[in-house]
Amino acid sequence: MTQQYNKRITGIGSALVDILINETDDFLKLFGKKKGGMTLVEAADIDNILAKTNENPVIVTGGAACNTIIGVGRLGGTARFIGRRGNDNFGTLFEDALRSARVETSLTLSSSLTGSVISVVTPDAQRSMFTHLGAATELDPARIGPHLFADTTISVIEGYLLFNPELMMASVQAAKEAGSMIALDLASFEVVNGCRRILEEVVREYVDILIANEDEAAAYTGFEDEKKAINALSEHVTYAVLKLGKRGSYISFNGTITRIEAVTGQPAIDTTGAGDLWAAGFLFGIANGFSIEKSGALASACGYEVCQVVGAHIPKQGWERIKALI
Repeated sequence: MTQQYNKRITGIGSALVDILINETDDFLKLFGKKKGGMTLVEAADIDNILAKTNENPVIVTGGAACNTIIGVGRLGGTARFIGRRGNDNFGTLFEDALRSARVETSLTLSSSLTGSVISVVTPDAQRSMFTHLGAATELDPARIGPHLFADTTISVIEGYLLFNPELMMASVQAAKEAGSMIALDLASFEVVNGCRRILEEVVREYVDILIANEDEAAAYTGFEDEKKAINALSEHVTYAVLKLGKRGSYISFNGTITRIEAVTGQPAIDTTGAGDLWAAGFLFGIANGFSIEKSGALASACGYEVCQVVGAHIPKQGWERIKALI
């Protein structure tokens, strides 16, 4: 019987479906896209991009906070997701995926299309995203209250919500009023560069757990040096994380920095969801009282396993290997 961990982790973010295609660097150049990160587009742009590829897409549920929350559910944790989806096939696919991971859903329905993301995976396993937010943009800040974060130990606030300042502020204020710790992943260097003013306010006033990769940390702190970057990230928060991909990660907690080794093995096939699943393992560990070392090891295992498949969904065998660490 699977043990259920009762420290709830609640995520709020964009309800999205990922459309994954394997393509070349030259394909990205057709659209003036710098490799990595995320670019907001319209629904017509999604159709245009798909029309220019001969690859057969893989379609799975996505969205940063959703990926993290599904990971928590798969680990046996108590999880909830807040979002807005379209009343369409993609929306049904999205909600079914949450329920299959034993995630409690708090989804409202819209007549707009469910949001979608084309994730272009290049031969180096890096992914570059084109995002049409669709119904996700209609999540109403006025309806975000503390009741949605009730009985929550950690609230995962999707970094992309920074593009919607009213929704971001409503989310962090409601989560804090509910007595939850707040975790924020910086999401992409485009988010940091485009939302610096509100980002600095949110981190200073609300965030307890700040998570960034190298590019995001450099954009936010101005430091490419790893030690300087992790120290700067930790200035206003209890936990700060600097993810270094296959070189592992640094975790700062109450002034002490711990180096976490990456899991080594097969080369990455696709890095889609790697950071989101890393966060799932880490936050699950912290919420349930695991040590920094154990939480970090669990995070690294989640990040490694998701890179062995296309898309952000770890298969059953991968979850069995991860849960053996618990």
